[in-house]
Amino acid sequence: MLESNVIQYRGFHNIEENGKITGFQICIRSDYYRGVWLSQLRPGKVVVDGVTYPKECVIWEINGKDYTVDELAEAGSDFWRITDTAALKIPKKGGLEQGAHTVSVRFAASCSYMPPFMDIFDEDGDDRSFNGGTYTRENMIIV
Repeated sequence: MLESNVIQYRGFHNIEENGKITGFQICIRSDYYRGVWLSQLRPGKVVVDGVTYPKECVIWEINGKDYTVDELAEAGSDFWRITDTAALKIPKKGGLEQGAHTVSVRFAASCSYMPPFMDIFDEDGDDRSFNGGTYTRENMIIV
């Protein structure tokens, strides 16, 4: 079951590969009521405890498949359902320390029925737009 917040407590953990912590992941749900074709996603930055991770270093796992930002833009036949989470994987040697973290994720979705001048999204900004914005959740726990 999905939580009401865009950023989910479930799925927030460090990533272990071959016995080493190589990064961390954040799970989010879509904020758009219909789901989104992946080519409509407008990924932005991720900020954890004041450290900014640019969109280019974030891997989006949707429907069990990993996508870079460039691959999302080309994935016009892949769909992110409203009932599913996306895992955002961020490489960081050693991952995050145990304890509470403040997490912000910025993303939006392009809407085909809106005029192009309204489809402007500043990936590095903090303002909300009609189609997305920055979502923050405090006290995210890594154990």
